[in-house]
Amino acid sequence: MKQKQPRDYNGILSSIFAIVLGLIVGLIILFLCNPAQALPGFATILTGAFTHGAKGIGQVFYYATPIILTGLSVGFAFKTGLFNIGTPGQFIMGGFGAVYVGILWTSLGPAHWFVALLASVVMGAVWGLVPGLLKAYYNVNEVIASIMMNYIGMYLVNWIVKSSKPLFNNLRNESRNVAATANIPKMGLDKIFPGSSVNGGIIIAIIVVILIYLLLNKTTFGYELKAVGFNRDASKYAGINEKKSIIMSMMIAGAIAGLAGGLLYLAGTGKHIEIKDVLASEGFTGISVALLGLSNPIGVLFSGIFIAYLTAGGFYLQLFEFSTEIIDIIVAVIIYFSAFALMVKMLIGKVQKARHEKEEAQAKGGGDA
Repeated sequence: MKQKQPRDYNGILSSIFAIVLGLIVGLIILFLCNPAQALPGFATILTGAFTHGAKGIGQVFYYATPIILTGLSVGFAFKTGLFNIGTPGQFIMGGFGAVYVGILWTSLGPAHWFVALLASVVMGAVWGLVPGLLKAYYNVNEVIASIMMNYIGMYLVNWIVKSSKPLFNNLRNESRNVAATANIPKMGLDKIFPGSSVNGGIIIAIIVVILIYLLLNKTTFGYELKAVGFNRDASKYAGINEKKSIIMSMMIAGAIAGLAGGLLYLAGTGKHIEIKDVLASEGFTGISVALLGLSNPIGVLFSGIFIAYLTAGGFYLQLFEFSTEIIDIIVAVIIYFSAFALMVKMLIGKVQKARHEKEEAQAKGGGDA
């Protein structure tokens, strides 16, 4: 346990360092664009989410809900030795499952929203299953397989929605509104954050984060998943079914991303599946959230809230004639520095491991002599 703490603290410090550098780069860009408004604009980024008090904070949680779960999806796969870059496809498939049930299954009554969310989980899991099977049985790189599934999912959803009259609103080129019973309940958050779009989705996201944390760190199943990710061959010789573990890892990751889509499209904020040839941005943002959160479920929770906070604050940059895309640049810089810090940490770890093995070999050689 004593050896783990320095690594964890170093990881946290590297993420904080990346955030500081990203904000500095953002400030420099603001000065280059408009020196007179740079400092007020930067202050708005840092405090903009509080502009409308409780409503602003509620909006932060609303923005954070889907990206926490897509980040958790990517982070969970990382922890089990897989790179799930298929979150955009799993996200939109999960969103489609939720919208389909939300529009057509109106006879479910009070359980409507819950069943719709279950549909999003199932659809996401199915979309994660395919690259999982390919990886487990044919050793197909999950990055390539999941990227392909992204585009298949996007075009498949577009085609199904557009060709179905009950689902398609041809006047707006998007899906129709889900039934009111399919909207996720506010769970009292509308009273805490009046006027905001937040609902019980953030509570569900936090619960899922806790469950995944417990799964990975407190269960035999989670240990097996991580063991297979660390060394597939050694796990096989230890009696672990490595194929099953790989498939289950991708299915769970897909289910989490699918749930993210369900929580967004059932939020009751007028979000619809738009018929356009663009992958869901929430899926790719999840990669950023996972990197910044060091793939730790608790870290992912806080990094998702942080990026949502920047997004909410950046919305007010327009008051100072700045483009809101500056926030995307800041987040991108933060992620680049996070990835760089992670790479340096891995290299240092390899050097230390090699040095340790060399010292052990020398000690063993001296003992034999």
